[in-house]
Amino acid sequence: MLSLPLDAARFAEKVWGHWGIENQLHWVLDVGFREDQCRVMQDNAAANLAVIRHIAVNLIKQEKSTKAGTRTKRMRAGWDDQYLHKIFAQSAQQKPKV
Repeated sequence: MLSLPLDAARFAEKVWGHWGIENQLHWVLDVGFREDQCRVMQDNAAANLAVIRHIAVNLIKQEKSTKAGTRTKRMRAGWDDQYLHKIFAQSAQQKPKV
């Protein structure tokens, strides 16, 4: 039960908005990080890797100097240590949102 009365159109808008964000994140994880191909299942390893991937997505999305997709930025960070350090350094410089 909802705490606010919503008509069908407004309810649909909210649901689509939620799933749009959800699907966008999963698409990025699947395409950029090939998450669906990961076969790690032992103990908590799958959940731990998922957390690491989410952190990586957030760090990569914050990097704005390169106009490239998530997958390209991830691959570049794997090949170019200076670019990887740049991603980490810029996240350390940002002030936390309170």
